[in-house]
Amino acid sequence: MYTPEESIGSIPEETIRIAQAAFPKGNVHMRMRDTFGVMFDQADFKRLYSRLGQPGIAPWRLLLVMIMQYAENLSDRQAADAVRGRIDWKYVLGLALDDSGFDYSVLSEFRDRLMEGQAEQVVLDRMLAHFQEHGLVAGGGRQRSDSTHVLAAVRSLNRLELVGETLRATLNNLAHIVPDWLREQVPLSWYERYSKRFEDSRFPQGAAERQAFASTLGQDGAALLQAIDCAEAFPWLKQLPSVDLLRRVWHQQYMNTEGTWLLRPGTELESVGERVHSPYDPEAHYAVKRGMGWTGYKVHVTETCDTGTVHVLTHVETTAAEIQDVSMTARIQQALVDKGLPPDQHIVDSGYIDAELLATSPVDQGIDLLGPARPNSNWQAKAGQGFDVDHFHIDWQRQQVSCPQGHLSQKWLTIHPSTSDPVIHVLFAKTDCQACPVRALCTHTEKNPRALTLYPQPIQEALQAARQRQMTPAFKAQYAIRAGIEGTLSEGIRAHDLRRSRYIGLAKTHLQHVLTVLAINWIRVAAWLGGAIQARTRVSPFAALAPS
Repeated sequence: MYTPEESIGSIPEETIRIAQAAFPKGNVHMRMRDTFGVMFDQADFKRLYSRLGQPGIAPWRLLLVMIMQYAENLSDRQAADAVRGRIDWKYVLGLALDDSGFDYSVLSEFRDRLMEGQAEQVVLDRMLAHFQEHGLVAGGGRQRSDSTHVLAAVRSLNRLELVGETLRATLNNLAHIVPDWLREQVPLSWYERYSKRFEDSRFPQGAAERQAFASTLGQDGAALLQAIDCAEAFPWLKQLPSVDLLRRVWHQQYMNTEGTWLLRPGTELESVGERVHSPYDPEAHYAVKRGMGWTGYKVHVTETCDTGTVHVLTHVETTAAEIQDVSMTARIQQALVDKGLPPDQHIVDSGYIDAELLATSPVDQGIDLLGPARPNSNWQAKAGQGFDVDHFHIDWQRQQVSCPQGHLSQKWLTIHPSTSDPVIHVLFAKTDCQACPVRALCTHTEKNPRALTLYPQPIQEALQAARQRQMTPAFKAQYAIRAGIEGTLSEGIRAHDLRRSRYIGLAKTHLQHVLTVLAINWIRVAAWLGGAIQARTRVSPFAALAPS
């Protein structure tokens, strides 16, 4: 039950006296409490609690506990011990010295409340609102974004382990829900086959024996699904998540050939990003980036980066592993606009940029998207000689293009692909191209004339302007600040275990990342308030000897 407290800002006098004696200059946690108070409004979490039942622990206290927990990278049990035994934590939480705290399981229950009520974003927004009131963060200026991979809290499984563990997980779930019904369905051989984890099993060594074993697992899973479909007394079994997952894995991994269940050849499997990789976290997918593969998720972090200010993390997104960075750019910018913190300039790497975003970001959001545009893929541009699209003059009004030799295009076709944005196909006359003295610098085709593929005018012009800008010294000086986001990711990974999911599922992993961002902001702002100076990039003594 939710019970508002009358004086959530008060700290017992004895707690203040002992804490100040133990920390004459304060510490990170005490400095944040002295500056911002309890930070979180009780009313924000009223909807998460029932009006009935026993009074619950104040949500503002639990939030502060979790922020300090993540700031120090503690487990739930360690955090609960800190509430009972540490004077600085009692000071922040406004607790008496003899307060007995709470059981560590309360933290897990409160995380579930936050997640079910979709309140994790409210928590970050409330912290940012306090920072805005104190002039620590504001709209405008520059912000930068980047992403890193996140490993799911599950074991990587090969195909035999996957199908076996999926069936075993379903049997365990059914044994808990309908034990008597399940006992009537399974043969005795299943108890030996599915009673222990498949990672602890020894699989047959030969290829034929392994295929036969896989077929046996397939037959067993199909038999269980058939029994569930025929269970008239329990029609709701078909809707169980574990049963639905079993059906999904069998569809992905098996084919039924004349009553025999065989593993599909690798060429017939769904794309790796669509397959289930663990029955215990079906939302965790496999992805590859720059030659590195992982099973899990991806986290996107955005922070302010103006010189002379504390670098505050303003937004965090957690996505499936296979989601491309470029699909998140507009979403991140819209979230910053909704928070009242839109930057004047958003600095990202090439993974977050495409031609359309270069055109729409300044118009739709008033944000200058700064980053290296993808290079021209024409062979002329790659070779550094010849005539690429930048050498052609485009007359958008007349829908004509003139080549470097002055010849006009003969066809201008706007094509609307079903899977992408419209493109313009421009074609020159065959007679002009075949007689051209510089044909070898323009096209390598022997019979066909030169053809160009253009985006619509705003997008094409934005792309060309971006490619020209990134060649200037001014761009390189502006873009150099993007490298600082790598340090932020390193801080999250090394100090707060950002790259490993503590929990199962995308929603819980996102909550973990929100709490991690809160913890990083907590530490950074406390250090800033204490007069700490931002460290510059370290240079080794030997590297410092290099001539400038």
